[in-house]
Amino acid sequence: MTTGPAGEPPPGGAADGPVNGSVGGAVDELASRTAAHHSPDRARRVAAIDCGTNSLRLLIADVSLARGELTDVQRRMEIVRLGQGVDATGRLAPVALARTLGVLAQYKRSIDQAGATAVRMVATSATRDASNAAEFVRGVVDTLGVPPEVITGAQEALLSFTGATAELTGAGRAAGSADGLLPPYLVLDIGGGSTEFVVGGPGRAGPRDAAADVPQLYAASQDIGCVRLTERHLHADPPTPAQVAAATADIDAAIASAAEQVPVTAARTLVGLAGSVTTVTALALGLPGYDPARIHHARISADQVHEVTLRLLSQTRAQRAALGPMHPGRVDIIGAGALVLDRVLTRLGFTEVVASEHDILDGIAWSIAADDR
Repeated sequence: MTTGPAGEPPPGGAADGPVNGSVGGAVDELASRTAAHHSPDRARRVAAIDCGTNSLRLLIADVSLARGELTDVQRRMEIVRLGQGVDATGRLAPVALARTLGVLAQYKRSIDQAGATAVRMVATSATRDASNAAEFVRGVVDTLGVPPEVITGAQEALLSFTGATAELTGAGRAAGSADGLLPPYLVLDIGGGSTEFVVGGPGRAGPRDAAADVPQLYAASQDIGCVRLTERHLHADPPTPAQVAAATADIDAAIASAAEQVPVTAARTLVGLAGSVTTVTALALGLPGYDPARIHHARISADQVHEVTLRLLSQTRAQRAALGPMHPGRVDIIGAGALVLDRVLTRLGFTEVVASEHDILDGIAWSIAADDR
């Protein structure tokens, strides 16, 4: 399994905490190590699939390592809720499996039509937790032709970091995209079952912790995803103050645990990933609908996040569904996702979050392009 641009798994495979390897210019290192095997002008068309607890996403892209460019051919996202009930039952529900494999069959047709030369599917929190994961693997192989790679939380964090920061540092940086976004970065990936924290980036920590260096990537995975928290705590419509308080206590405990494993005080820029962050960003910007171009690299203050979170947690399901940027499959879990983001900003002292539309999917695509298979 390729877990990052250098193609090295974390020591011991599954452990959170420090991960050996370079932190600055990660995509640069990837390019330099593989340039001898790729024509400088040749882009490789690849297909990356991210199967999370809540969504199933596809990226077909042309990737040139030598030029440090990833060009979208197609991006798709469907809410399949594979992790429905997993926190309570420990198993993937038959209806959830059927939904997921049905969408995967559609993705397979798109991949074939686009002529992708390599496919990699990564499965995350829900399949790590399920006792019948083997049934899911068999269904994926039958549908897609390749098995899903059920990765650890630390591996998930590393792929997310690669995708989120390629434009901010290294060969993948776009002109002007990194203005004012200083490393080290804390990349926060709020999923359905878990939330990943990863710190890395070149240079010293700066004024937040003048004595700290970040010599490598540090990763931690915590079980505070938006689906898991909703199923555990946020049952009323809208949630009661007691339910919100219980969810907040879980989140705060998880943040404290992550802070013991990764040097969060070294980070100068908080980069937020996934649908909870991007939806909160769209609402904070007052967008009439979901607009990825407006959302990508938008900077939202902690006060704005807090205001949106309070509003979402006080609204009924019908009121949330009526919001222009809201995906129908995110209506019932957005309150929990927003609360995770709000508490991270509050507990770790960040004044703003930078939203990214590029995440684990892009990290998977970079890793495929570096693979000489």
